[in-house]
Amino acid sequence: RSLESVDDRANYTFIRGDVCNSQLVDHIFTTETVDVIFHLAAKTHVEASFESQSTFQLVNVDGTRVLLAAARRARHRPQRFVYVSTDEVYGASVDEVFDESSPPRPTNPYSATKAAAEQLVKSYWDKYKVNTHTQTPPLAVSFFVPTTSTGPGSLPRRYSIPQLLFLTLLQMNKRCTIQGTLPKSRHFLFVDDAVAAFLLVLEKGTVGEIYNVGTTCEVPIMQLARQLIRMIKNVPDSEVKDWLEFVPDRPRVDLRYPITCEKLQQLGWRAEVSWAEGIRHTVKWYQENPDFWSDKSELQQ
Repeated sequence: RSLESVDDRANYTFIRGDVCNSQLVDHIFTTETVDVIFHLAAKTHVEASFESQSTFQLVNVDGTRVLLAAARRARHRPQRFVYVSTDEVYGASVDEVFDESSPPRPTNPYSATKAAAEQLVKSYWDKYKVNTHTQTPPLAVSFFVPTTSTGPGSLPRRYSIPQLLFLTLLQMNKRCTIQGTLPKSRHFLFVDDAVAAFLLVLEKGTVGEIYNVGTTCEVPIMQLARQLIRMIKNVPDSEVKDWLEFVPDRPRVDLRYPITCEKLQQLGWRAEVSWAEGIRHTVKWYQENPDFWSDKSELQQ
């Protein structure tokens, strides 16, 4: 449904399937002339990864293996394989800023499977010289790929992108749920800037290299909730607290994921959409499309 606006284009084809289905993926590479693969398929959401670790292992690691193997066997060898990872592979930090040389220190099953898939992609490059790039956006969403990438159309799951969860809850006349009392914050990147980064790496990136996709826009989660309450509910500051609800925190929580993207900036990339512009655009889209995501059952809990 997110792609209805392009479904009449001659250069677009939608194939519904499972990234772990090797027969389907091999069929696609056999029947289509694939030049570039952007591998964004993944199970995300940290909380869910603790509850269903085997599923995350299957999709994030084995699904990556299926794609790599199919690309290597393809009669028409793809020119590029771009793997999209997550800033969470570096782990959390209070004051250290991570660059592409920082060692992986995943702290949950989700980021552990993404780090494992990264190593699998690197191994294919080392052994077969499959042309690969690894992109590590700062989330990995949260605004939409991934830092955290976000924008119109993003799925407001309970534990993914905070502003989309808050926005959806407020539209349902529910309070914003704040997990715990620790001062958590996230970096947010508008989806258009994430797409621009992907295309730039495709055009100018060095094969086999890792590129962080990040932003200096770090927003405390509490500040985010308060800002959205004012924008959507149009209430005075004295009533903002009435739309906040504190819930128990996760057993382990990462306060922040700071990364630097100087390497990508050297290629000429800069985030163009400001936080203020991006959040206005996102809120406006959700207000105009309140029923785009019809299944909000997990938000009712």
